Amino acid sequence: MPKLELAVATVDYDRVRPLIDGTVAIDGVSPVFMPLDPEEIFFRAFRHAEFDIAELSLSSFTVRTARGDNPYVGVPVFPSRAFRHSGIYIRTDRGIDTPADLKSRKVGLAEYQLTANVWIRAFLEDDFGVEPASIHWVRGGIEAPGRSEKIPITLPHGVTVTEAPAGRSLSQMLLAGEIDALIGPRTPSVMAAANREIGWLFPDPRGAAIQNYRRTRNFPIMHLIGIRRTLAECHPWLPAAVLKAFEQAKAVAFARLADTSASKVMLPFVDQQLQEAKDLMGRDFWPYGVDPNRRCLEYFLQQHHKQGLSGRLVTMAELFHPATFDVARI
Repeated sequence: MPKLELAVATVDYDRVRPLIDGTVAIDGVSPVFMPLDPEEIFFRAFRHAEFDIAELSLSSFTVRTARGDNPYVGVPVFPSRAFRHSGIYIRTDRGIDTPADLKSRKVGLAEYQLTANVWIRAFLEDDFGVEPASIHWVRGGIEAPGRSEKIPITLPHGVTVTEAPAGRSLSQMLLAGEIDALIGPRTPSVMAAANREIGWLFPDPRGAAIQNYRRTRNFPIMHLIGIRRTLAECHPWLPAAVLKAFEQAKAVAFARLADTSASKVMLPFVDQQLQEAKDLMGRDFWPYGVDPNRRCLEYFLQQHHKQGLSGRLVTMAELFHPATFDVARI
């Protein structure tokens, strides 16, 4: 049987690179990898379903699943996870000293439904009592003006989102004091440029994230892998093969990271940081599969629905292909 020639779009992560360079193969597949930025992948996938296999936004995936018009079926591979306490940037001259000080402020965001923003709003409300409706949201491009929601959404009752002025980016507005804060997955250039007027809401975001993790045990999932639904219907063996290959690639990447004879990443103290991660979160601190992530995913789905982004509560069974719930063990 000839192998399927499939277009695969992901970010060029260490945990995906063994697939990209051919160290690990997907059974029955001859892949054409397209390493792209997540924003481009998501836009092209959800607007036009351009890719056969693609890394996808968990929030956008949930929106489309709730509507019943998702062109992709999920595989429980999570190439992007991140604690987002470092994703809140503030004007340091506005008296914003605690999360509660964000109430009644103007806060920029690139898209209301971005996965990172769902997680940020979740801990702001759960841990600090800052409800989404208590903030005046301003939507726009972080660096380039004119960004809009990649998929249409209906805002929840009481939530107000206004568009950034034409020709103005959120970074420009934050630096000029036209908004009080900004949330999102990318560090705005005005923060990276070390402007004294711009800083983190949490002076120690790592410490705040660790405290949240110890309470919730959630390592926030940002992205999952999706397979074009029509493709999975024609080849029901494919989702399990994709899960197996990504698991193998992650194992190769972990072994490379743990090799202290010659560091594979350009970061000092990698071995100590790796040990600290294992001490805090266990040896498999970046798990794939349904069961190890059930608690985290169910919390996200509840928050997504609570925040009005999914018109109904999506279930785990709807997210992933049935063949990926139980895999062969040796």
